[in-house]
Amino acid sequence: MAASLQLLQFKPLKPSFSFFSRRSVSPICSAAPTPSKSQRSYTITLLPGDGIGPEVISVAKDVLLLAGHLEGIKYEFRERLIGGAALDATGVPLPDETLSAAKQSDAVLLGAVGGYKWDNNDKHLKPETALLGLRQELKVFANLRPASVFPQLVDASTLKRAVAEGVDLMVVRELTGGIYFGKPRGFDTNEDGEEFGFNTEIYAEHEIDRIAHAAFKIARKRRGKLCSVDKANVLEASILWRRRVSAIAQEYPDVELSHMYVDNAAMQLIRNPKQFDTIVTNNIFGDILSDEASMITGSIGMLPSASLGASGPGLFEPIHGSAPDIAGQDKANPFATVLSAAMLLRYGLDEEKAAQRIENAVLDTLNKGFRTGDIYSTGTKLVGCKQLGEEIMKSVESNVPSGATV
Repeated sequence: MAASLQLLQFKPLKPSFSFFSRRSVSPICSAAPTPSKSQRSYTITLLPGDGIGPEVISVAKDVLLLAGHLEGIKYEFRERLIGGAALDATGVPLPDETLSAAKQSDAVLLGAVGGYKWDNNDKHLKPETALLGLRQELKVFANLRPASVFPQLVDASTLKRAVAEGVDLMVVRELTGGIYFGKPRGFDTNEDGEEFGFNTEIYAEHEIDRIAHAAFKIARKRRGKLCSVDKANVLEASILWRRRVSAIAQEYPDVELSHMYVDNAAMQLIRNPKQFDTIVTNNIFGDILSDEASMITGSIGMLPSASLGASGPGLFEPIHGSAPDIAGQDKANPFATVLSAAMLLRYGLDEEKAAQRIENAVLDTLNKGFRTGDIYSTGTKLVGCKQLGEEIMKSVESNVPSGATV
């Protein structure tokens, strides 16, 4: 099963890229026993999903295969349905066959779920419920969302160069608790006969403690700064959150802890994002802030993510969504999915050399000027998803050394 989820000692190509070229140390989340390096054979569940998912997963699979071959790694890929594709084929967004394959694999690589076609479905028949269910069943509670501005793409950011240049932060989002899963929830009618909907924001101590420990360990291996984001001036759940994070901070005297209300954090991410190193926050705030942070980088199509648990396979996926408006047109940006595959190698399989090979290839491809439409600028080479994948493969094979591309 899955290798130890080693988090994290960073050894960046440059300070701007702390999610590249790391070397593993003591784990934040301990997974199933690591296969011996003599075996070097892993089972990967691929979940292409909807929209551009199949296109970007196809590129990432090819890159994984080539990098693996060059580093002596073998894979067994199991491709399964999820989301809208599963709804159309089986009537449910997360079939038992898909869930079983995911649980029995060493890691899971997901494309995207959702699309206009299913927007009016009942909640339990929406593609997005498959993602929530998969996270719950895999018991992945720590979502890592890096947001680093590539020097090659700094002018693609909607922020001024002086603000965007050098941004390098990590959002650690609690993934399986809070208002998305809290009960009671539902619909009812008030005394005036008016329908209302309600949800519950709820966190137990152990849920806060485990994500706090994960975030402190990540911050310790970055620049030693952790900002905990909450709404403790209004919400009881946030009051407990702040209390527990503050208590756990005593175990990490080498990490500078600060607290910030979520509304201020949203503003500060735009005003001065370089003030942040590592951010830890709850499920709903993390959902919003990590997407906001991603846009500082210039394109949501560049950013990967990892979702890790205490044991078992991790879930790795790009953050860009299904983009149904460009699906099937060879316009998708596969970089985020390729980088998610690199995170899979590092955190899911403990295969650092293969992960570095892929990350270096991404930087090399950017340096050569190849761009999809979302990151295109004058003077660069506009290509489609398929051709960009071919260019990444060339760089994977040439194995550009760490640090040589920036």
